[in-house]
Amino acid sequence: MCRSPRQLPGPVPGGRGRLPRPGRLPPLPQHRRPRAPLVIPELDPVIHAQARLRVTIALAALAPDDRITFPRLQKLLGMTPGNLSTHLRKLEDAGYVEIDKTYTRRTPVTHVALTPSGRAAFETYTATLRSLLGP
Repeated sequence: MCRSPRQLPGPVPGGRGRLPRPGRLPPLPQHRRPRAPLVIPELDPVIHAQARLRVTIALAALAPDDRITFPRLQKLLGMTPGNLSTHLRKLEDAGYVEIDKTYTRRTPVTHVALTPSGRAAFETYTATLRSLLGP
């Protein structure tokens, strides 16, 4: 026996006596309501890019007052000169690295060092990452 749309069953037994309007759901019981949204700490987007993270890690391994030459850093990270200089510029714009260009026997030498604010930002980044990963 096929029912026509006009012969739909009445309200659900034990319900509120009427069907909910289309597109609206009845409120959830107290024990099924969602909890407050989980607040996830934000990672520093300047450091979080993979190449810049590798640069920051390499520079953080140095002593606070130490620096490394550009070619040595490039070889250590296996990056092209253009790629490395682009990421160093982003880190320099954020104040995380200091780039010093000098001459040694008429040969240009570029030294790169992590600034105190860059070291602090990296420590904050690693602490945030640890908190996200849990105990």
